[in-house]
Amino acid sequence: MSNIAEGFERGSQREFYRYLYIARSSCAELRSQLYIACDVGYISNGQFEELWNLAENTARVIGGLKNSVKHTRDSIKS
Repeated sequence: MSNIAEGFERGSQREFYRYLYIARSSCAELRSQLYIACDVGYISNGQFEELWNLAENTARVIGGLKNSVKHTRDSIKS
């Protein structure tokens, strides 16, 4: 969420897109951390599944926003 806010405040479509890319990558990083948390017993398998699904859905939403910003940015260029 912080990456998205920071990118938005940068004031350009290009920077916003860049920070959305970073935010989506952070979702992938979180998913890898979930494996570790589950493997060492910090969270249960059920918690892992629930959190994994939330991270996946969040990544999809960010991906959709990223595509929308890219489309808007490309339209402005034309």
